[in-house]
Amino acid sequence: MDTPLDVPNVPTDLSLVLVHLMKGPLYRDVHERYWGLLLGLRNQVADYVSVLGLNVIVDEAEGYAYLRSQFVDQDATEFPRLVARHALPFKVSVLLALLRKRLAEFDASNSDVRLVLSRDQIIELLRLFMPDSTNEARLVDNIDTTVKRVCELGFLHPLRGEQDKYEVRRILKAYIDGQWLSEFDARLDEYLADLDASKESA
Repeated sequence: MDTPLDVPNVPTDLSLVLVHLMKGPLYRDVHERYWGLLLGLRNQVADYVSVLGLNVIVDEAEGYAYLRSQFVDQDATEFPRLVARHALPFKVSVLLALLRKRLAEFDASNSDVRLVLSRDQIIELLRLFMPDSTNEARLVDNIDTTVKRVCELGFLHPLRGEQDKYEVRRILKAYIDGQWLSEFDARLDEYLADLDASKESA
């Protein structure tokens, strides 16, 4: 017998987890209910998303999970991409690299699991890589725009109840590896050299 059209479907635990993963990463400390469901349904989630050309990556130690496109051989038919790739502005890439390095330094010297930075600390991190400006307010606005974009990408999380403080999300380690950092370091060196040259000629 067909189900009447006016009877709503009740979401299952599996569908709830899948919908949240499709929207973005799951974090143990933010999505406690869905994190628990994911751990219990990991195999079913993996089977489901594999049909879509995706892998579910779960890092229990760091407390995050996300979907990643499967590697496809050069000669194979590629799945339509469900997880979008973003062409990031240079300043956003710079901030991500600086945060990744700061996280590595934090892990090497600290037993805490949460790296929290203030807005002022982030401004000082980026200031070196910004062109000289006599307009301090405009410089800070540019940095705030970059911070907002990194928050939208999910790598910085504004702390509730603590104004102008941000947690560096540990999922950043999954997206930026040593090779990416070394390649980006070379670009940063070129960028800083160009900045110095422009300052000397000004």
